[in-house]
Amino acid sequence: MSFSLTDILQRSSARHDHLCPRQVLGARIGLAGLSALGLEAPVNKFTALVIIESDGCFADGVEAATGATVGHRTLHINDFGKVAATFSDVKTGRSVRVSPALDARDRVLLYAPHEPRRYFAQLLGYQIMPEAELLRCQEVTLNPSLEVLISKPAVRATCDYCGEEIINEREIIVDGITLCRTCANDGYYLIEPSSAQICAVVNHQSK
Repeated sequence: MSFSLTDILQRSSARHDHLCPRQVLGARIGLAGLSALGLEAPVNKFTALVIIESDGCFADGVEAATGATVGHRTLHINDFGKVAATFSDVKTGRSVRVSPALDARDRVLLYAPHEPRRYFAQLLGYQIMPEAELLRCQEVTLNPSLEVLISKPAVRATCDYCGEEIINEREIIVDGITLCRTCANDGYYLIEPSSAQICAVVNHQSK
């Protein structure tokens, strides 16, 4: 199934309450990534995995163009703070990374010469700028591999330290001990030493 850029931007803006340049970039990148691999939207777990490198407006554009979602495990977010996305063909294992050309932000102004406001010049220009000038597409190898990223969602493990359940094969084995990423010092948070006691006090007071 194919959708026009106009249709995609309408869907994206409806979810986001407005249309902005990064949504347009997300939509253009989404379309380019699928085209480079010969895939069609909406993608599913048997056809593609999309990895985006930032959240926010850009993500809405990519989702609208590809149909990839976090809930269906066809969309992963690795927040590197970049407007870029990698598309992987599940059947062939081939992956391409699509990002704006390094000079796209300046060159886009040539496509909206009568718009003095830079924001709106980008909003209009990104929609009509030729793909070859707007984007660059690179063949890449995923690290970790596509198989590891997709994993086996039915597999479960239990962290030997904190006791919490771990799904999607995200456990780490250290000296024969099964650990979640946080307990293996690879998490995104640190537990405050007094937090368990604080939670207990709050729960008691709320009764």
